[in-house]
Amino acid sequence: MSTGRGARRTGVLVVGASAAGLATVEALRREGYTDPITLLGGEHHLPYDRPPLSKQVLSGAWRPEQTLLRPPRQLTGFDCDFVLGKPALALDLASRTVSTATGEFTADHVVLATGATPRLFPGTEGITGVHVLRTLDDALTLRDALRTARRVVVVGEGVLGAEIAATARRSGLDVTLTGPQSAPMAAQLGPLAAERLAALHTGEGVRLRLGVGVRGCTARDGAVTGVVLEDSHELPADLVVVAIGAIPMTDWLAGSGLTLDNGIVCDAQGRTAPGVYAAGDVARWHHPALGTAIRLENRTSATLQAGVVAATITGAERAHQPIPYFWTDQFDAKIQVHGLITADANARVVEGDPADGRFVVAFDRAGVPAAVLGWNMPKQVAAYRRALVEVYSPAPVPAP
Repeated sequence: MSTGRGARRTGVLVVGASAAGLATVEALRREGYTDPITLLGGEHHLPYDRPPLSKQVLSGAWRPEQTLLRPPRQLTGFDCDFVLGKPALALDLASRTVSTATGEFTADHVVLATGATPRLFPGTEGITGVHVLRTLDDALTLRDALRTARRVVVVGEGVLGAEIAATARRSGLDVTLTGPQSAPMAAQLGPLAAERLAALHTGEGVRLRLGVGVRGCTARDGAVTGVVLEDSHELPADLVVVAIGAIPMTDWLAGSGLTLDNGIVCDAQGRTAPGVYAAGDVARWHHPALGTAIRLENRTSATLQAGVVAATITGAERAHQPIPYFWTDQFDAKIQVHGLITADANARVVEGDPADGRFVVAFDRAGVPAAVLGWNMPKQVAAYRRALVEVYSPAPVPAP
């Protein structure tokens, strides 16, 4: 067990050079924190944005440097020590010391923002032509592979899988999208919008093989040749992208004493232990308005939660209770969702017409607003979002 002796000392150690990690640094300086800050990142890249990876970077429209969250000259203004290419290996809670392969870092406060890692198919190790997409390096490797591919199968019909399928198809490739849901993003969008998304993909030439699980991949001479479905049907492919979700990066925290349960469990202020906090995709926190623990994998929540953690560290404590939000761009559709769409929610079109490719859907549960979805109507959906404020982020009740 580390005692912190000989370790590099800092005021705040942020573990994870992600959107949440950089937002924590920015928020700390904005809140007036003046002690030293160190940002420890497992990748060699400066903090970059992930949403463009499956679209602009994968299509070749953006260069890698265009994904940077802040230009290098602006990063110097945060007076932060960026230590990159050093994955965290262990955390000692007693001394708040994080170990890497080459040294240790001890801090007054440790912020854990390590994000998530892609879920893989068992048995695909060592097979060429099978890809995942999480990091900038993943995107660049997949982009290069798409240039010589002919038949692509995307496994996973969620947000990432649907975006990859759309980008690959726009690049002129033969694309099949497969997964157990009945339509792309059915769980995230509800039946009405998901069926509209299925029609959009089909109209653009994407083959949909949905409603059935995937058994695994086939290969010949070490190279992928296809995907086998649970009904034994085989989808031929010379390139397969696996997009079946992500797992919070908490393996390195096993035995640390932190509570780990589908992420790092923390309170509404981001605290998981004295002087230790979590933010971003890796954090599973108590949402006061919902009365339950929740973990979100999106850029907006990561940035907001980083601000809450910074406020907690500097003594301006407040709760993280956002209206969940995500967006996706596929072909000519910009889809935005505020709130949580669940299977028991009632849906009604409140503006526009799905047949015209411009509409807003409002969702409620037992008459209480639950979510709103906009399809190519960004201004209109923002107006309907106001009905969700009192549900997800109610004003605090004054003390008697």
